[in-house]
Amino acid sequence: VMKLNPQQAPLYGDSVITVQLTEEDKVEDDVVFYLVFTGSSVQHCTSTRKINPGSLETISPGHDCCETVKVALCASREGHPVLVVAEESFQFVQDEAYDAAQFLATCAGNQQALNFTRFLDRSRPPAADVDFLDEKVALAFRHLKLPAEWNVLGADQSLTENIPRETLMHFAVRLGLLRLTWFLLQQPGGRGALSIHNNEGATPVSLALERGYQKLHQLLTEEEAREPDSWSTLSHTVHSGDYSVKHHRGLGVYMLTAEA
Repeated sequence: VMKLNPQQAPLYGDSVITVQLTEEDKVEDDVVFYLVFTGSSVQHCTSTRKINPGSLETISPGHDCCETVKVALCASREGHPVLVVAEESFQFVQDEAYDAAQFLATCAGNQQALNFTRFLDRSRPPAADVDFLDEKVALAFRHLKLPAEWNVLGADQSLTENIPRETLMHFAVRLGLLRLTWFLLQQPGGRGALSIHNNEGATPVSLALERGYQKLHQLLTEEEAREPDSWSTLSHTVHSGDYSVKHHRGLGVYMLTAEA
């Protein structure tokens, strides 16, 4: 039996899982371990990284629904058949960050909801919490299956640029959410949101300046602004037909996902 820690991960994945091996599985250096997660409609295979002789590390894949899946630990060695050495169950759950991303995605053009997000700002969370929130919500947002017509400014595109209003971009900038801001910039309506004034006459750009968020201000104003370094530890995905491959730069772990 192997021990997985933790035994669950958010739907959007990208969290570290530690695998404790039993005595008999601690084997020679030339054995390569990987995990196979089998869900009801999707299967993932992840490579692992050895931390010490008794434990491995991997990254949880993003999954398509909340469910308990079967995880098999496989060992492969050149010239030998692949062996399944242990099995365990693992749960994919919808966490608060996922709920938050869904809420924000649905309230893109909703002024009441966006004004509620301003209320949140009065109890400004400490920087470490902001960073955590930023990473998790941006990851969750990336994992949402946004409808084709989704737009940062909401569904009603007939609103002219001149109407003062809150936007999702104001929200992300006001809290100093660098990754979320970067994500929104890449979406339809993201760039357009930069010039929209709210009721106090502030644009996302002027908010960044006023709050002293220099990195964020650069991100919004520089032509050649590149994605924030903070993303570099996260996974980058390449899709091909029914398959996708993710590479987690931080741990050097690969994940292959296929429709089962």
